[in-house]
Amino acid sequence: MKNYNFDDLKIACRDDWRAYIQHDFVRQLGAGILPGDAFRHYLQQDYLFLIHFARAYALAVYKSRNMTELRHGFEGLKTIVDVELGLHVDYCREWGISEDDLARLPEAKATLAYTRYVLDTGNRGDLLDMHVALAPCLVGYGEIANWLNEQNDTRRGAGNPFDAWIAMYESDDFQAAMRAEVDWLNARLATVTDERFDELATIFRDATRLEIDFWQMGLDKAS
Repeated sequence: MKNYNFDDLKIACRDDWRAYIQHDFVRQLGAGILPGDAFRHYLQQDYLFLIHFARAYALAVYKSRNMTELRHGFEGLKTIVDVELGLHVDYCREWGISEDDLARLPEAKATLAYTRYVLDTGNRGDLLDMHVALAPCLVGYGEIANWLNEQNDTRRGAGNPFDAWIAMYESDDFQAAMRAEVDWLNARLATVTDERFDELATIFRDATRLEIDFWQMGLDKAS
């Protein structure tokens, strides 16, 4: 039996993963030419995504089978509620989006589709199912920042209005969290059967496609 790891998930979904990491939204963001309306729409919907992200970690706490899993879920929930949401609100404010604006937001179809998919996957399956569904976000954003920094047309510094976004996901803290998530996944993927891996690859592929739709949502808003 093969010892699977996270790279195997990316290989199994190679084309979708590339389309996600290298999406036009990402490329334009890196080059500093993404329309402001596209980015603002994405930022607002990402706030709603974070709320459901917190719900997913609350579900992880409920699904925990031991204290290690319970602490892991609780720390994720606490980080999102106590830190990430506040940072996101502050960042939105820099783009002229108030907290009152965020509180009145309707959910876009792409937001509904991805967040409910994650929660439904977590409800139907176990913690590994849910983490695989979240991996395109948890791991993907870190990989996107690293990929952008390898591209010749990526602009860094004051010349790019989206530089702070790239800096957020290239930061030591986020990169460490990304590596920790990959390590968590690798430890559990190493013991799955071929049949189970195929199930997880389907979840990963579906979630990645929904992330692609999330990027496209921003571009469509500005078109």
